[in-house]
Amino acid sequence: MAEAPFYKPPEDCAELEYLRQRRRALGGAVPRRVIRVPALAAPELEIFTDVIETSVGREVATTMAAVRMLAMLMADERLGKLIVPIVPDEARTFGLDPLFRKFGIYAHKGQLYEPVDSHLLLYYREAMDGQILEEGITEAGAMASFTAAGTAYASHGLNCIPFFFFYSMFGFQRVGDSIWAHGDARGKGFLIGATAGRTTLAGEGLQHQDGHSLLHASTVPNCVSYDAAYVYELALIIQDGIRRMYEAREDVFYYLTVYNEKYVMPPMPEGVREGVLQGLYRVRETALPPDRPFVHLFGSGPILNGVLHAQELLAEKYGVAADVWSATSYSELRREALDCERWNRLHPTAPPRVPYLTQQLSARPAPVVAASDYVSSWPDQVARWTPQGLTPLGTDGFGRSESRETSRRFFEVDAAHVVVAALYRLALEGEVPPQRVAQAIADFGLNPETSPPRIS
Repeated sequence: MAEAPFYKPPEDCAELEYLRQRRRALGGAVPRRVIRVPALAAPELEIFTDVIETSVGREVATTMAAVRMLAMLMADERLGKLIVPIVPDEARTFGLDPLFRKFGIYAHKGQLYEPVDSHLLLYYREAMDGQILEEGITEAGAMASFTAAGTAYASHGLNCIPFFFFYSMFGFQRVGDSIWAHGDARGKGFLIGATAGRTTLAGEGLQHQDGHSLLHASTVPNCVSYDAAYVYELALIIQDGIRRMYEAREDVFYYLTVYNEKYVMPPMPEGVREGVLQGLYRVRETALPPDRPFVHLFGSGPILNGVLHAQELLAEKYGVAADVWSATSYSELRREALDCERWNRLHPTAPPRVPYLTQQLSARPAPVVAASDYVSSWPDQVARWTPQGLTPLGTDGFGRSESRETSRRFFEVDAAHVVVAALYRLALEGEVPPQRVAQAIADFGLNPETSPPRIS
């Protein structure tokens, strides 16, 4: 038997013909993904009109806005049954409880117990036809549900649109390998890093204070990540995300950071769609004349409010002009810039392409100061495409504070530190005297001898 030769049946035998038939039925000799479900037309932005318009002039947290947008999608006659809301344990923390009564929490045997909150209008209502997947304290289990729903277009011929809400710290840090596998499986859907930020989620302890998940997200090739500040930004991103994933059938999925800090939301300006989706757009130009020293200020998430305040302080106290930009995605800016560089490298005789970021700043080249609620590496990744350099301010390190204001002062991402960084950059350019920087440090009561937050 050890020396017996291989046996090959005759080509026209019944056994080989059967094997060939089965292989043809399975799609051929080379494994491939066959998508039989038709493309799904994305909703128009108008589906979120009520959320956008009712937030104007009111203090709203983007986490709450995201939940309202989810509710709008679930109530839609065409899309509603395809939406798969997923939450590990903190449904009430994220404000998902208004969905319990109308849509229910899925339980294959129905409600078998009396919930402790049964006396409330919005109690934990479980039902066999419930739509919300409330998985308990298991991000891994919830991520498995996210992947099952996000790949259903291929495995079951069904365009499911999952929205997985979780503490932003407990996503890429806790189940990052599963998120990578989701991308590898070409899964779709929205990962929602709720209660995001290292200084914005106050009082929850270091284990909850996320300042690096966006950097993790940028390492997954087909993960599109955004750090939105305003409700209309979030609406534009979600609407376009559905378009890209389910209508254009791009093999991408989304990671969105949303926050629990309430602040006044502005109306959506005209013509901002491209900038929001590309990753950068100007939210407020300077009112000072063009002969003043000038800088660009980038802000993201709730930190954008401090950057806007820094613009006012620079103008009123130090005679410096600044344009303020909302940086919604440094990873998207970087990817587009790298694509431009690659194209130029492979087409050396053609006119070079200019990255979007460089285009936006070239009309008035000036230093950039970028502040966010994430580590300084997040904005620093686009520095080399800015015409006159970028100074990143981020939340590097650990920090314990009883208020957002003191936490942001500790991490040096508040308005005072944005002002000092801007003045220092201008001093290096010879636009302002160094004494003005020293004066600002004194004005804000900053201690130049404190240790960096990273090592405190």
